[in-house]
Amino acid sequence: MSPSLEIIILASLVALTCALPGVFLVLRRISLMSDAISHAILLGIVVMFFITKDLSSPLLLIGATITGVLTVTVTEMLIRTQKVKKDTAIGLVFPFLFSIGVILLNKYASGIHLDADCILFGEIAFAPFDRFIFQNVDLGPIGLWLMSVVFLLNLTFIIVFYKELKLATFDPALAAALGFTPILLHYALMSLVSITAVGAFENVGSILVVALFIAPPATAYLLTNRLSVMLILSGAIGIIAAISGYWLAHFLDANIAGSMATMCGVIFFIVFIFAPEHGWLARQFFRRFKQWDFAKDILTVHLLQTELNHADQTEQIVSHMTDHMLWDHPFTIDVISRCLQDGLIVQEGEKLILTNYGREKAKISILKG
Repeated sequence: MSPSLEIIILASLVALTCALPGVFLVLRRISLMSDAISHAILLGIVVMFFITKDLSSPLLLIGATITGVLTVTVTEMLIRTQKVKKDTAIGLVFPFLFSIGVILLNKYASGIHLDADCILFGEIAFAPFDRFIFQNVDLGPIGLWLMSVVFLLNLTFIIVFYKELKLATFDPALAAALGFTPILLHYALMSLVSITAVGAFENVGSILVVALFIAPPATAYLLTNRLSVMLILSGAIGIIAAISGYWLAHFLDANIAGSMATMCGVIFFIVFIFAPEHGWLARQFFRRFKQWDFAKDILTVHLLQTELNHADQTEQIVSHMTDHMLWDHPFTIDVISRCLQDGLIVQEGEKLILTNYGREKAKISILKG
Protein backbone atom coordinates (compact mmCIF):
# COMPACT_ATOMS: atom_id res chain seq x y z
CA MET A 1 0.00 0.00 0.00
CA SER A 2 1.43 3.39 -0.99
CA PRO A 3 2.07 6.06 1.69
CA SER A 4 -0.44 8.38 0.01
CA LEU A 5 -3.19 5.77 0.23
CA GLU A 6 -2.27 5.04 3.86
CA ILE A 7 -2.51 8.76 4.68
CA ILE A 8 -5.92 9.04 2.97
CA ILE A 9 -7.27 5.97 4.78
CA LEU A 10 -5.94 7.16 8.15
CA ALA A 11 -7.32 10.68 7.64
CA SER A 12 -10.72 9.29 6.64
CA LEU A 13 -10.76 7.00 9.67
CA VAL A 14 -9.86 9.89 11.99
CA ALA A 15 -12.65 11.99 10.45
CA LEU A 16 -15.19 9.20 10.81
CA THR A 17 -14.12 8.44 14.37
CA CYS A 18 -14.39 12.08 15.47
CA ALA A 19 -17.67 12.73 13.63
CA LEU A 20 -19.67 10.04 15.46
CA PRO A 21 -19.41 11.38 19.03
CA GLY A 22 -19.32 14.90 17.56
CA VAL A 23 -22.98 14.56 16.58
CA PHE A 24 -23.98 14.33 20.23
CA LEU A 25 -21.68 17.22 21.16
CA VAL A 26 -23.39 19.43 18.58
CA LEU A 27 -26.91 18.30 19.50
CA ARG A 28 -26.25 18.86 23.20
CA ARG A 29 -24.73 22.27 22.40
CA ILE A 30 -21.52 21.36 24.19
CA SER A 31 -19.25 21.36 21.15
CA LEU A 32 -16.89 23.78 22.92
CA MET A 33 -16.12 20.91 25.28
CA SER A 34 -14.31 19.10 22.47
CA ASP A 35 -11.98 22.09 22.14
CA ALA A 36 -11.38 22.08 25.88
CA ILE A 37 -10.67 18.35 26.05
CA SER A 38 -8.43 18.23 22.97
CA HIS A 39 -6.17 20.89 24.51
CA ALA A 40 -6.33 19.94 28.18
CA ILE A 41 -5.25 16.33 27.52
CA LEU A 42 -1.73 17.64 26.93
CA LEU A 43 -1.24 17.79 30.71
CA GLY A 44 -2.14 14.12 31.15
CA ILE A 45 0.16 13.05 28.32
CA VAL A 46 3.09 15.02 29.74
CA VAL A 47 2.62 13.75 33.30
CA MET A 48 2.41 10.13 32.14
CA PHE A 49 5.49 10.59 29.95
CA PHE A 50 7.44 11.83 32.95
CA ILE A 51 6.38 8.68 34.82
CA THR A 52 6.97 6.13 32.03
CA LYS A 53 9.73 7.87 30.01
CA ASP A 54 8.14 6.16 26.96
CA LEU A 55 6.18 7.96 24.23
CA SER A 56 4.66 4.67 23.05
CA SER A 57 3.33 3.69 26.49
CA PRO A 58 -0.44 3.05 26.64
CA LEU A 59 -0.40 4.92 29.97
CA LEU A 60 -0.23 8.15 27.94
CA LEU A 61 -3.67 7.36 26.58
CA ILE A 62 -4.92 6.64 30.10
CA GLY A 63 -3.44 9.87 31.44
CA ALA A 64 -4.99 11.89 28.62
CA THR A 65 -8.39 10.28 29.22
CA ILE A 66 -8.21 11.04 32.93
CA THR A 67 -7.31 14.66 32.18
CA GLY A 68 -10.21 14.89 29.73
CA VAL A 69 -12.65 13.59 32.34
CA LEU A 70 -11.11 15.94 34.92
CA THR A 71 -11.69 18.85 32.54
CA VAL A 72 -15.35 17.93 32.17
CA THR A 73 -15.81 17.33 35.90
CA VAL A 74 -14.28 20.63 37.01
CA THR A 75 -16.18 22.50 34.29
CA GLU A 76 -19.49 20.95 35.37
CA MET A 77 -18.73 21.79 39.02
CA LEU A 78 -18.18 25.43 38.11
CA ILE A 79 -21.40 25.51 36.08
CA ARG A 80 -23.41 24.01 38.94
CA THR A 81 -22.32 26.83 41.23
CA GLN A 82 -24.40 29.11 38.94
CA LYS A 83 -21.75 31.78 39.37
CA VAL A 84 -20.38 31.37 35.84
CA LYS A 85 -21.90 30.34 32.52
CA LYS A 86 -20.90 27.25 30.56
CA ASP A 87 -18.64 28.98 28.04
CA THR A 88 -16.97 30.96 30.84
CA ALA A 89 -16.32 27.78 32.83
CA ILE A 90 -14.77 26.11 29.79
CA GLY A 91 -12.66 29.20 29.14
CA LEU A 92 -11.36 29.05 32.70
CA VAL A 93 -10.57 25.35 32.95
CA PHE A 94 -8.97 24.25 29.70
CA PRO A 95 -6.50 27.17 29.26
CA PHE A 96 -5.36 26.56 32.85
CA LEU A 97 -4.70 22.84 32.30
CA PHE A 98 -3.28 23.34 28.82
CA SER A 99 -0.88 26.07 29.98
CA ILE A 100 0.43 23.84 32.77
CA GLY A 101 1.14 21.15 30.17
CA VAL A 102 2.92 23.64 27.91
CA ILE A 103 5.05 24.95 30.80
CA LEU A 104 6.07 21.41 31.79
CA LEU A 105 6.96 20.56 28.19
CA ASN A 106 9.07 23.67 27.62
CA LYS A 107 10.78 23.40 30.99
CA TYR A 108 11.51 19.69 31.31
CA ALA A 109 10.88 17.97 27.96
CA SER A 110 11.96 20.35 25.22
CA GLY A 111 14.35 17.79 23.72
CA ILE A 112 11.80 15.07 22.98
CA HIS A 113 9.40 14.61 20.11
CA LEU A 114 6.44 15.88 22.10
CA ASP A 115 5.70 19.57 22.05
CA ALA A 116 2.87 22.05 21.75
CA ASP A 117 3.19 22.20 17.96
CA CYS A 118 2.81 18.42 17.78
CA ILE A 119 -0.33 18.65 19.90
CA LEU A 120 -1.85 21.53 17.95
CA PHE A 121 -0.94 20.77 14.35
CA GLY A 122 0.32 17.18 14.11
CA GLU A 123 1.79 15.89 10.86
CA ILE A 124 -0.14 13.08 9.25
CA ALA A 125 2.44 12.91 6.43
CA PHE A 126 4.82 11.17 8.86
CA ALA A 127 2.26 8.55 9.94
CA PRO A 128 3.28 5.93 7.30
CA PHE A 129 6.84 5.89 8.71
CA ASP A 130 5.71 4.73 12.16
CA ARG A 131 5.01 1.05 11.38
CA PHE A 132 3.38 -1.74 13.34
CA ILE A 133 5.73 -4.74 12.98
CA PHE A 134 4.53 -8.09 14.36
CA GLN A 135 6.78 -11.15 14.00
CA ASN A 136 8.69 -9.43 11.20
CA VAL A 137 5.44 -8.72 9.34
CA ASP A 138 4.64 -5.12 8.42
CA LEU A 139 0.98 -4.59 9.34
CA GLY A 140 0.81 -0.94 8.38
CA PRO A 141 0.97 2.37 10.26
CA ILE A 142 0.52 2.26 14.03
CA GLY A 143 -1.82 5.26 13.82
CA LEU A 144 -4.15 3.33 11.54
CA TRP A 145 -4.42 0.47 14.02
CA LEU A 146 -4.88 2.84 16.95
CA MET A 147 -7.67 4.79 15.24
CA SER A 148 -9.34 1.55 14.15
CA VAL A 149 -9.57 0.48 17.79
CA VAL A 150 -10.90 3.90 18.82
CA PHE A 151 -13.41 3.86 15.96
CA LEU A 152 -14.72 0.43 16.96
CA LEU A 153 -14.97 1.63 20.56
CA ASN A 154 -17.00 4.69 19.54
CA LEU A 155 -19.19 2.71 17.16
CA THR A 156 -19.89 0.00 19.74
CA PHE A 157 -20.77 2.56 22.40
CA ILE A 158 -23.19 4.39 20.10
CA ILE A 159 -24.86 1.18 18.89
CA VAL A 160 -25.23 -0.32 22.39
CA PHE A 161 -26.46 2.90 24.01
CA TYR A 162 -28.19 4.44 20.99
CA LYS A 163 -31.66 4.66 22.56
CA GLU A 164 -30.29 5.98 25.84
CA LEU A 165 -28.11 8.56 24.07
CA LYS A 166 -31.02 9.67 21.91
CA LEU A 167 -33.33 10.07 24.90
CA ALA A 168 -30.72 11.76 27.10
CA THR A 169 -29.79 14.13 24.27
CA PHE A 170 -33.28 15.31 23.39
CA ASP A 171 -35.10 14.91 26.73
CA PRO A 172 -32.77 14.41 29.73
CA ALA A 173 -35.62 15.01 32.19
CA LEU A 174 -37.63 12.14 30.71
CA ALA A 175 -34.51 9.95 30.67
CA ALA A 176 -34.01 10.58 34.39
CA ALA A 177 -37.69 9.89 35.07
CA LEU A 178 -37.47 6.54 33.25
CA GLY A 179 -34.56 5.46 35.44
CA PHE A 180 -31.64 6.30 33.16
CA THR A 181 -28.67 8.25 34.46
CA PRO A 182 -27.96 11.00 31.90
CA ILE A 183 -24.93 12.21 33.84
CA LEU A 184 -23.23 8.81 33.51
CA LEU A 185 -23.86 8.80 29.76
CA HIS A 186 -22.49 12.33 29.63
CA TYR A 187 -19.24 11.38 31.33
CA ALA A 188 -18.95 8.21 29.24
CA LEU A 189 -19.35 10.31 26.10
CA MET A 190 -16.76 12.80 27.33
CA SER A 191 -14.38 9.91 28.05
CA LEU A 192 -14.82 8.73 24.46
CA VAL A 193 -14.12 12.25 23.24
CA SER A 194 -10.93 12.28 25.32
CA ILE A 195 -9.80 8.90 23.97
CA THR A 196 -10.59 9.98 20.41
CA ALA A 197 -8.72 13.26 20.80
CA VAL A 198 -5.57 11.69 22.19
CA GLY A 199 -5.70 8.88 19.63
CA ALA A 200 -5.74 11.40 16.80
CA PHE A 201 -3.66 14.31 18.07
CA GLU A 202 -0.20 12.95 17.14
CA ASN A 203 -1.24 12.47 13.53
CA VAL A 204 -3.53 15.40 12.82
CA GLY A 205 -3.20 17.71 15.83
CA SER A 206 -5.90 19.00 18.14
CA ILE A 207 -7.01 21.82 15.82
CA LEU A 208 -8.13 19.39 13.12
CA VAL A 209 -9.62 17.11 15.77
CA VAL A 210 -11.81 19.99 16.98
CA ALA A 211 -12.80 20.76 13.38
CA LEU A 212 -13.77 17.11 12.80
CA PHE A 213 -15.72 16.95 16.05
CA ILE A 214 -17.81 19.97 15.12
CA ALA A 215 -17.92 20.76 11.38
CA PRO A 216 -19.22 17.45 9.90
CA PRO A 217 -21.99 17.04 12.55
CA ALA A 218 -22.97 20.71 12.24
CA THR A 219 -23.13 20.29 8.45
CA ALA A 220 -25.23 17.12 8.77
CA TYR A 221 -27.54 18.97 11.20
CA LEU A 222 -28.40 21.36 8.35
CA LEU A 223 -29.39 18.46 6.11
CA THR A 224 -31.57 16.24 8.32
CA ASN A 225 -33.51 16.11 11.56
CA ARG A 226 -33.17 12.34 12.05
CA LEU A 227 -30.41 11.23 14.42
CA SER A 228 -29.59 8.00 12.56
CA VAL A 229 -29.28 9.82 9.23
CA MET A 230 -27.28 12.58 10.91
CA LEU A 231 -24.73 10.07 12.16
CA ILE A 232 -24.31 8.57 8.69
CA LEU A 233 -24.12 11.95 6.97
CA SER A 234 -21.69 13.28 9.55
CA GLY A 235 -19.29 10.39 8.96
CA ALA A 236 -19.61 10.72 5.18
CA ILE A 237 -18.98 14.48 5.28
CA GLY A 238 -15.93 13.94 7.50
CA ILE A 239 -14.50 11.43 5.03
CA ILE A 240 -15.15 13.78 2.08
CA ALA A 241 -13.42 16.62 3.95
CA ALA A 242 -10.44 14.39 4.74
CA ILE A 243 -9.97 13.14 1.17
CA SER A 244 -10.54 16.52 -0.49
CA GLY A 245 -8.29 18.17 2.11
CA TYR A 246 -5.48 15.75 1.34
CA TRP A 247 -5.62 16.49 -2.37
CA LEU A 248 -5.87 20.22 -1.69
CA ALA A 249 -2.69 19.98 0.39
CA HIS A 250 -1.04 17.94 -2.38
CA PHE A 251 -2.01 20.57 -4.97
CA LEU A 252 -0.92 23.56 -2.83
CA ASP A 253 2.05 21.81 -1.17
CA ALA A 254 0.53 22.83 2.17
CA ASN A 255 -0.02 21.27 5.59
CA ILE A 256 -2.40 18.30 5.26
CA ALA A 257 -4.20 18.78 8.58
CA GLY A 258 -4.71 22.48 7.86
CA SER A 259 -6.10 21.70 4.39
CA MET A 260 -8.51 19.15 5.85
CA ALA A 261 -9.73 21.66 8.42
CA THR A 262 -10.17 24.18 5.60
CA MET A 263 -12.30 21.73 3.61
CA CYS A 264 -14.42 21.10 6.70
CA GLY A 265 -15.20 24.81 6.72
CA VAL A 266 -15.74 24.99 2.95
CA ILE A 267 -18.20 22.09 2.97
CA PHE A 268 -20.06 23.56 5.95
CA PHE A 269 -20.51 26.95 4.30
CA ILE A 270 -21.63 25.40 1.00
CA VAL A 271 -24.30 23.40 2.83
CA PHE A 272 -25.13 26.41 5.02
CA ILE A 273 -26.01 28.37 1.88
CA PHE A 274 -27.61 25.66 -0.29
CA ALA A 275 -29.20 23.17 2.15
CA PRO A 276 -32.73 22.45 0.88
CA GLU A 277 -34.57 23.15 4.14
CA HIS A 278 -32.28 24.91 6.61
CA GLY A 279 -29.91 26.62 4.18
CA TRP A 280 -29.62 30.38 3.88
CA LEU A 281 -31.11 30.47 0.37
CA ALA A 282 -33.99 28.20 1.40
CA ARG A 283 -34.74 30.43 4.36
CA GLN A 284 -34.65 33.53 2.17
CA PHE A 285 -37.03 31.88 -0.28
CA PHE A 286 -39.31 30.75 2.55
CA ARG A 287 -39.30 34.23 4.10
CA ARG A 288 -40.17 35.75 0.73
CA PHE A 289 -42.88 33.14 0.18
CA LYS A 290 -44.38 33.90 3.60
CA GLN A 291 -44.33 37.59 2.77
CA TRP A 292 -46.37 37.01 -0.38
CA ASP A 293 -48.65 34.56 1.42
CA PHE A 294 -49.31 37.08 4.18
CA ALA A 295 -49.98 39.85 1.65
CA LYS A 296 -52.51 37.66 -0.17
CA ASP A 297 -54.25 36.93 3.13
CA ILE A 298 -54.42 40.67 3.89
CA LEU A 299 -55.97 41.43 0.49
CA THR A 300 -58.59 38.68 0.68
CA VAL A 301 -59.56 39.67 4.25
CA HIS A 302 -59.89 43.28 3.11
CA LEU A 303 -62.21 42.26 0.25
CA LEU A 304 -64.27 40.02 2.55
CA GLN A 305 -64.75 42.81 5.09
CA THR A 306 -65.74 45.13 2.25
CA GLU A 307 -68.44 42.63 1.21
CA LEU A 308 -69.72 42.00 4.73
CA ASN A 309 -69.81 45.68 5.72
CA HIS A 310 -71.23 46.84 2.36
CA ALA A 311 -68.43 49.39 2.29
CA ASP A 312 -67.68 51.88 -0.45
CA GLN A 313 -67.11 49.91 -3.65
CA THR A 314 -63.99 51.94 -4.36
CA GLU A 315 -62.29 49.65 -1.84
CA GLN A 316 -62.62 46.90 -4.46
CA ILE A 317 -61.30 48.97 -7.35
CA VAL A 318 -57.80 48.15 -8.57
CA SER A 319 -56.77 51.77 -9.06
CA HIS A 320 -57.76 52.62 -5.46
CA MET A 321 -56.23 49.51 -3.87
CA THR A 322 -52.82 51.12 -3.33
CA ASP A 323 -54.35 53.80 -1.10
CA HIS A 324 -56.52 51.35 0.86
CA MET A 325 -53.79 48.75 1.45
CA LEU A 326 -51.00 51.32 2.03
CA TRP A 327 -48.69 49.40 -0.32
CA ASP A 328 -46.62 50.81 -3.15
CA HIS A 329 -48.12 50.38 -6.59
CA PRO A 330 -45.80 47.63 -8.01
CA PHE A 331 -46.21 45.49 -4.87
CA THR A 332 -50.00 45.93 -4.99
CA ILE A 333 -50.15 44.84 -8.63
CA ASP A 334 -47.97 41.79 -7.85
CA VAL A 335 -50.23 40.72 -4.94
CA ILE A 336 -53.37 41.11 -7.08
CA SER A 337 -51.73 39.11 -9.88
CA ARG A 338 -50.80 36.30 -7.48
CA CYS A 339 -54.32 36.21 -6.03
CA LEU A 340 -55.73 35.96 -9.54
CA GLN A 341 -53.35 33.11 -10.39
CA ASP A 342 -54.26 31.23 -7.19
CA GLY A 343 -57.98 31.56 -7.87
CA LEU A 344 -58.64 33.66 -4.77
CA ILE A 345 -60.23 36.54 -6.70
CA VAL A 346 -61.60 37.40 -10.11
CA GLN A 347 -61.48 40.76 -11.82
CA GLU A 348 -64.52 42.30 -13.49
CA GLY A 349 -63.34 45.43 -15.20
CA GLU A 350 -61.61 47.42 -12.45
CA LYS A 351 -63.46 45.59 -9.65
CA LEU A 352 -61.96 42.74 -7.59
CA ILE A 353 -64.37 40.07 -6.38
CA LEU A 354 -63.63 37.14 -4.08
CA THR A 355 -64.21 33.63 -5.37
CA ASN A 356 -65.80 31.06 -3.05
CA TYR A 357 -62.33 29.62 -2.48
CA GLY A 358 -60.93 33.07 -1.68
CA ARG A 359 -63.83 33.78 0.65
CA GLU A 360 -63.15 30.58 2.63
CA LYS A 361 -59.43 31.33 2.78
CA ALA A 362 -60.19 34.83 4.09
CA LYS A 363 -62.46 33.41 6.81
CA ILE A 364 -59.75 30.96 7.86
CA SER A 365 -57.22 33.81 8.01
CA ILE A 366 -59.55 35.80 10.27
CA LEU A 367 -60.03 32.82 12.59
CA LYS A 368 -56.25 32.26 12.78
CA GLY A 369 -55.69 35.93 13.55
